[in-house]
Amino acid sequence: MLTDTSPQIEQLQLDLLRNAPSWKKADMWAQMVQTAKLLALRGIKARHPQASESEINRRLAGLLLGEELAEKVYGPLIVEENTHVA
Repeated sequence: MLTDTSPQIEQLQLDLLRNAPSWKKADMWAQMVQTAKLLALRGIKARHPQASESEINRRLAGLLLGEELAEKVYGPLIVEENTHVA
């Protein structure tokens, strides 16, 4: 599974995961989802530094739901022009 982990350690990790209580697995899953969402938001902000919060959230919806469903649920992506000059 992991190329930088010895087979013995990998087996130990799998055993620990398999034997973890359901609440612990659910907690780990929730943390992974939160981390993925945070990384996605950072990526959107890096690619669209002038985007408003509403545009960022709409772009996130497009990533998470797929653009077709996001448009049905939240409407089309509206890119607001930033007229602020520094």
